[in-house]
Amino acid sequence: MKKFLSVAILAGALVAACGGGAASTAPSQAAASQAAASVDPASQAAASAVASQATAGGLIGIAMPTKSSARWIADGDNLVASLKGMGYDTDLQFAEDDIPTQVSQIENMITKGAKVLVIAAIDGTTLTDTLQKAADGGIKVLAYDRLIRNSKNVDYYTTFDNFKVGVLQATSIVQSLGLDAGKTGPFNLELFAGSPDDNNAGFFFNGAMSILQPYIDKGVLVVQSKQTKFPEQIGTLRWDGATAQARMDNILSTFYSDKRVDAVLSPYDGISRGIIASLKAVGYYSADKPGPVVSGQDAELPSVKSILAGEQTSTVFKDTRLLAKSAATMVDQMLKGGTVDVNDTKTYDNGVKVVPSHLLDMVLVTKDNVQKELVDSGYYTADQLK
Repeated sequence: MKKFLSVAILAGALVAACGGGAASTAPSQAAASQAAASVDPASQAAASAVASQATAGGLIGIAMPTKSSARWIADGDNLVASLKGMGYDTDLQFAEDDIPTQVSQIENMITKGAKVLVIAAIDGTTLTDTLQKAADGGIKVLAYDRLIRNSKNVDYYTTFDNFKVGVLQATSIVQSLGLDAGKTGPFNLELFAGSPDDNNAGFFFNGAMSILQPYIDKGVLVVQSKQTKFPEQIGTLRWDGATAQARMDNILSTFYSDKRVDAVLSPYDGISRGIIASLKAVGYYSADKPGPVVSGQDAELPSVKSILAGEQTSTVFKDTRLLAKSAATMVDQMLKGGTVDVNDTKTYDNGVKVVPSHLLDMVLVTKDNVQKELVDSGYYTADQLK
């Protein structure tokens, strides 16, 4: 909702999220297009400058969750380019959302002698024993975008302000329905959250509910399904769009045969697309039945096109080129013995310790600022959005 960065990008697959997504072994044209859009020319040039030189900084292991989301392909490749530009060698692995595979990949990085592990965990509660092996070998650990839980051996964390991601998503709903201008509805709202095994999902949801709950308490917003509990009622395992679509199908058939959905809180673009597909199947987005407000996250290319087409309302843009830069800088600082750049030492308690963190900001993207935030910044080209 992710809630809560820089390089040459390989062709990849686009199916899921900020948070995660269903595994895929067949990269799509759309994913390749999106991943290519995330190239940071400065980091690409830096990487090229050292491509023919032996890296003297040592090996950095990079464990990414899946190639099924173009954002993780971009993250991995941006990290490789940034670290190579600093003189490090890298071992980049994708686990395709399989926990034992990721554990095995990380253990292999330890065996190879990695000096730092940069880990975007599939399940942040499953790495305790593996990270103890890393600590025993003097290897430092940087949790990347997803907090690793239940381990004392997490040295640092870099991510976006994930609570604020949820705040922005809820703010989009509030403003689009006119609640901030005094409209009292009542409006029907349904709630979707991210994967229960991703620590970020709770931050996204809590941030959103800090804005939405007062309106629910006043009766301005009504959750007809009564499904409000995270994770048991509204969590979406692995951030899977098909799972979200099936749940939305059930909600519509059970609770909305004679009512209208006015807004849907969605934490991630892949989930949003599943929700929108369900809504279209029962006649929304037609001339006599406009679509509801639908939030999102990650500015994935199909969802940006959906925003421009008047379907999805908004997405939270987290520039992962900057996140990769942040991670590479922190790795370099760790290994050179310098002060590691953190700006939060209170928020991210992993159940064993509060992990020193570096948080980045993000921006809410709607139809009105797609050009400024996504095209002018070089994240996408105008042709990609056609």
